[in-house]
Amino acid sequence: MPELSDERRLIQESARDFTRDVVRPLADKLDPVKGEMPRELIDQMAELGYFGILIPEEYGGLGLGAFEYCLVAEELARGWMSVASMIARGNMLIGSLKYMTPEQKDVYLPRMARGEFLGAFSLSEPNAGSDVANISCRAKRVGDEWEITGNKYWCTFADGADFILVFARTDPSVDPKARHRGISAFMLEKPRGQLPEGVSGNPIPKIGYHGWTTWELAFDQCRVPAANMIGEEGKAFYLATAGLETARAHTAARSIGLAQAGLDDAIAFSKERRQFGKAIASFQAIRFKIATMATEIEAARALMYAVCEKIDQGVRCDKEASMVKLFASEMSERATSEALQIHGGGGYTTLNAVERHWRDARLTKIFEGTSEIQMRIISDHILGRDT
Repeated sequence: MPELSDERRLIQESARDFTRDVVRPLADKLDPVKGEMPRELIDQMAELGYFGILIPEEYGGLGLGAFEYCLVAEELARGWMSVASMIARGNMLIGSLKYMTPEQKDVYLPRMARGEFLGAFSLSEPNAGSDVANISCRAKRVGDEWEITGNKYWCTFADGADFILVFARTDPSVDPKARHRGISAFMLEKPRGQLPEGVSGNPIPKIGYHGWTTWELAFDQCRVPAANMIGEEGKAFYLATAGLETARAHTAARSIGLAQAGLDDAIAFSKERRQFGKAIASFQAIRFKIATMATEIEAARALMYAVCEKIDQGVRCDKEASMVKLFASEMSERATSEALQIHGGGGYTTLNAVERHWRDARLTKIFEGTSEIQMRIISDHILGRDT
């Protein structure tokens, strides 16, 4: 694995210290009772510049790359994956920069970089998950506004966000051969702490990913100004997929952070737990589990670094991004499961954080494209599309 530069090492160490001192203690306290992340934590993240890592310096961001973004995400995930995901709420439009007008960049990006304008992403629907082109939520032009009607699913942070980026079909005629056309994106601004006017919702009961609420939303003639459309009308499918390489590297980083947290906890526990007169760390079964976990984590991390370098160099790497997302998420579930096993019965209680790492690791195989979708992308690159 390549050595980190001094600058990157400082970024990593700063995020690690913040996670150890602030994030992990909060997670240990709040996750078991499904408590919400306090605004004070979000403000502290804003002070560290985490919401503007990918935002250009001219708009008040740090102007860094996917490499630094993933370094920070990995460290935060070692404490609480939800916090590692929160940083995307400021950096979330970075893949859409080329689709935004100069006026929109001037208005939105500086506030996002400061953590004052954080967003939620409303793309999925009950019948549009992996099949994004199947969106049926409708937006109809009414004078200088668009009126959105339809249902959305899996919208995390819809209540706490300052805006929701909503994808809706603006062209009702759907060509079966080009279903991705006719979809548009809207910046729906809203009061923090509540859903927008014209939108109702129900929290989705999750087994993990606590610290914030994930919503099922119903839009009923919700109005949004026409000026708040992001990108060209009918071409938002490309906007939605523009940042997928970075998003999948980010998911890999979160997966690696969870696995590392599980390994760290398992090592500490194995040295303390005594059975048959000695620490269980002396038993070959435990030692080999730890050796395997550590090896797979390093392999995933090396692949993530390589993918991030390609992204930052502007080299297309959708195949490699899918590979690291697939490998890291699958590895993370294995590693955290083994960490829980090393903890024995105590691992299956909320008294130890390892169960949180395990629950959250399971999600990484689903969001930002399931493992099955990643395998399809990879195999299509190698073998060609199966039409």
